[in-house]
Amino acid sequence: MLEDSARAVPAAPSVPAARTAPETPWPPAYPGGYAVVDVETTGLGRADRIVSAAVYRVDARGEIEDHWYTLVNPQRDPGPVWIHGLTSEALAGAPLFGQVAGEFGARLEGRVLVAHNAVFDWSMIAREFARARLVPPVRQRLCTIALSKELGLRLPNYKLESLAAHFGVEQRRAHHALDDARVLAEAFRPSLRAAAGSGVRLPLLECLPLTEWSDAPVPAHRTGGRYGYQPSGWRQSRKRPPCPYQNPGRYEPGRPLKQGMRVAFSGDTSVERELLEDRAVEAGLHVATSISRLTSLLVTNDPGSGTSKTVRARQYGTPVVDEAAFGQLLLDVEPAEPGS
Repeated sequence: MLEDSARAVPAAPSVPAARTAPETPWPPAYPGGYAVVDVETTGLGRADRIVSAAVYRVDARGEIEDHWYTLVNPQRDPGPVWIHGLTSEALAGAPLFGQVAGEFGARLEGRVLVAHNAVFDWSMIAREFARARLVPPVRQRLCTIALSKELGLRLPNYKLESLAAHFGVEQRRAHHALDDARVLAEAFRPSLRAAAGSGVRLPLLECLPLTEWSDAPVPAHRTGGRYGYQPSGWRQSRKRPPCPYQNPGRYEPGRPLKQGMRVAFSGDTSVERELLEDRAVEAGLHVATSISRLTSLLVTNDPGSGTSKTVRARQYGTPVVDEAAFGQLLLDVEPAEPGS
């Protein structure tokens, strides 16, 4: 039965096999421990909140040490109940994030945060800590989607259920933070060992904390008219690193994106802009702030608008896709050519 209150549970001791083959030498550059995380939220925007969180701590070689789970009162409507199953009534007596931030942070401290689509989980966690005027004690993250691509796993798609099926991990309750974190922890162990055995460099990225946060009211048209205000003043502590890949040229409709392509965004998006840009960067794309003849793709939900980017895209013949299509393209970005 899955726990529904904040607690830590030690892992059951493993029983050693009678005889084991000599282990592959472990890469000395690999981290010393990981925190496998899943959060369920009220939505995908910057005003959305965490409603539940789970952390599985695993050691340097992927063995589970313990796990922790908590509900969180988001102080607003719970969002897609049909996905995470948490109603306002179920969350009414749950602690506020600030009340569990200390224990949550202790689970992350000194470890690499591991998540499936890690940029999303990290963004939500960083915002919640910033609201509580705290800095999460984690400096690196690892996305298991990126690791699956590095390993060349033959998956039908990059959903968690596909990764679980690949490694024979049973998924008992999808979109429950504790079970999703367990599934990911159990799938991460063989992924990590495969990477170590093949000498794969782990796709670690820096976790940049938020340095500003403001709950000042903003105009209603910027909130979609739903809640009247949204947090409006946050930024990452420094700029993203430059894209390490050369631009392979324009996107060709019907074909995958390729690492190094220059992608620009224009207009409103349902998923906040910073999150879309972070996902693009993690996939190996170059996020451009303007349109030029070198731009590979423009992402906009209103291609007929008269913004400077859409006008220039039409002038240069830059391919255009909407946000939903871009999200699908991000699931299968081709690696850059060797040496590029």
